Amino acid sequence: MSDPRQILRAMFDAAVAAADPMAVLSRYMPDPPKGRTIVVGAGKASARMAEALEAAWPDTGAGPLSGLVITRYGHNCPCRHIEIVEAAHPVPDAAGAAAAVRILRLVQGLTADDLVIALISGGGSALMTLPGGDITLAEKQAINQGLLASGAAIGQMNVVRKHLSAIKGGRLAAAAHPARVVGLLISDVPGDDPGVIGSGPTVGETSTPADALAILEHFRIPMPASVRAHLANAKTCPAPDDPRLTRSENHIIAAPQISLEAAAKVARAAGYTPMILGDSLEGEAREVGIVHAGIARQILTHGQPLPRPCAILSGGETTVTLRGNGRGGRNVEFLLSLAIALNGQPVHAIACDTDGVDGAEEIAGAICTPDTITRARAAGMNPLAELANNNAHGYFAALGDQVITGPTLTNVNDFRAMLIG
Repeated sequence: MSDPRQILRAMFDAAVAAADPMAVLSRYMPDPPKGRTIVVGAGKASARMAEALEAAWPDTGAGPLSGLVITRYGHNCPCRHIEIVEAAHPVPDAAGAAAAVRILRLVQGLTADDLVIALISGGGSALMTLPGGDITLAEKQAINQGLLASGAAIGQMNVVRKHLSAIKGGRLAAAAHPARVVGLLISDVPGDDPGVIGSGPTVGETSTPADALAILEHFRIPMPASVRAHLANAKTCPAPDDPRLTRSENHIIAAPQISLEAAAKVARAAGYTPMILGDSLEGEAREVGIVHAGIARQILTHGQPLPRPCAILSGGETTVTLRGNGRGGRNVEFLLSLAIALNGQPVHAIACDTDGVDGAEEIAGAICTPDTITRARAAGMNPLAELANNNAHGYFAALGDQVITGPTLTNVNDFRAMLIG
């Protein structure tokens, strides 16, 4: 395999395969309890996780599974005992809210002999939405939309989500007490913090409602009176040392670094020396693109920090501050910024979301080549204008360079790779 496009796509496919719940979940199976086993969860990978759990659950010596998980529309998987509910992402809807109410009821009234398995992955925060206090779903939706357009980091968004919720920030685990709670998590967040994945429904929280209010004020997110009043008077989330969380444990079963290492093996087999910059890079997508272009130029000009040919990989979650009226997408915005900065230098690159959805589009991302800019100009497009309008999806669609996978049924965040030389 010598075509750079094929190599990049093979690297991305390897990254996704390394995070497939069917390949990894069985290693983290808890022992069956004396009592009941209730399975709950939410996320873009939760249905696949439920399918993998049913496949690995012992045929003998264990009671039957039951429960409910919420996934994104179109991300369903066949399960025999665990109900799958589809809901909206990234802006929550009534289906997700109704299912969250049912999940909270499922885990209440359990005993110390019972087991709750919580399957949590990226997207779980929006999918399992249950507004706290007097906040309405419409008000929660508006706050969520404002945060998505603000450029706030995922950790900041989740602080707000936890303190506006009746189920996140450890509240799900607290509701299940005294049952044992085992969280199986697929990380899509920088640093793999369990408290950030899906807004940590099974993890104690140290932030306060005042912190959430400060974030909303900093990003100038319009707040209805109910939200402001709730944050002024709400109880804090259960703390990590809350007695109700003493029987709660969490295990990360797939993470960005593992996927990057799988992709690096593909690059090495194709004759490229790989280097992973990091699995938790953050920042504005277009700025991260400029930085990656600078690294590529350093290698092309000076042969440092790696000789050519080489592959530079990175993961994490960038952000986009929407200023235009284009189609958005943080991975494609990174890629368009990279292409502009490189301006025809011999670099091929890919940037995709491992869940198959970049932003609100059913498109994983795109590939750029040394002639990405010249082909766009020949087609009558102005790359700088498209970037200013946040229209990178439209840009790469016009070039035929989009990567479309459909739902991958996992989610370990963004995948970026450059082949240099």
